[in-house]
Amino acid sequence: MRVGLLGAGRIGAWHARFLGGHPQVDALLIGDADVRRAEALAGPIGARAGDPDAVLGAGLDAVVIATPTATHAELLGRACDAGVPAFCEKPVAPDLRTTLEVRDRAAKAGVPVHIGFQRRFDAGYAAARRAVLDGRLGALHRVHLVTADPAPPPAEYVRSSGGIFRDCHIHDFDILRWVTGREVESVTATGANRGDAYFAAAGDVDTSAAVLALDDGTLATLQGSRYNGAGYDVRMELAGTAATWVVGLDERAPLRSAEPGVDWPSGDPWTDFQERFDPAYANEIGTFLEVAKGKVPSPCTVDEALEAFLIAEAATLSLREGRRVALAELR
Repeated sequence: MRVGLLGAGRIGAWHARFLGGHPQVDALLIGDADVRRAEALAGPIGARAGDPDAVLGAGLDAVVIATPTATHAELLGRACDAGVPAFCEKPVAPDLRTTLEVRDRAAKAGVPVHIGFQRRFDAGYAAARRAVLDGRLGALHRVHLVTADPAPPPAEYVRSSGGIFRDCHIHDFDILRWVTGREVESVTATGANRGDAYFAAAGDVDTSAAVLALDDGTLATLQGSRYNGAGYDVRMELAGTAATWVVGLDERAPLRSAEPGVDWPSGDPWTDFQERFDPAYANEIGTFLEVAKGKVPSPCTVDEALEAFLIAEAATLSLREGRRVALAELR
């Protein structure tokens, strides 16, 4: 396959690791607005480099979009118009109107689009989904989600991120739908500023919490932080009438028991999302290549990404207005 990779930043470099050595990729072309950065990434893995226009015009079989959020919609649209199957990191677009436009454009073109929610490709989340769907947990009553970063992103990133619910917790919202098989009906969100002033200056918070009501009465709670000094903490607890399962509770979970004589987990804590989800990213890209070849359908379409985006919008609105927000208000 002839694959293009747009974006030579941190996440683009991560994808280049998997694409550069993948047995199905015969040629990898890396494009970035900073061509020298693209060349620096391409050289060690034997890829070609250029600007995004040159890569998109190179007769691709598939394209991976890992550029800044503001460029996603345009590049997805161009890929669809060219008939090139596309993988794009979340979000589809920075706002709801543009997301809907991309959805309609992709549907009209009939081109496969896969939006990057890597947790769907993590072994723990996949096992939890199977356990929920086959009844091993009994009737699901409660879900708890945690996403906590060990250190905050820089101020310039926060200013354009869209806020903690759109930027960070959108992964929690997507995986909540995917694992439980249910839809979110309402969100009540709150937040606090306990760290650097640039979060508040950007209209954002660095500490978050929310209660989400699902369409079958299940309640989900959510917590997040940009200052989790113990390490990178991502977990999902699912409690049913027959069993309780926890995703992310392993030897490297950044937790310590207060009970005497208990020293588990004892491993070195996860340092960041890339280390924690390395196998999931590899599985995700491998699956996308199968999508591009027409062997499997997209596991996360624009429609699926839209649902997570709507929950993030509802949470952001709830935080801003201090009230419960029903998803029906946004549809």
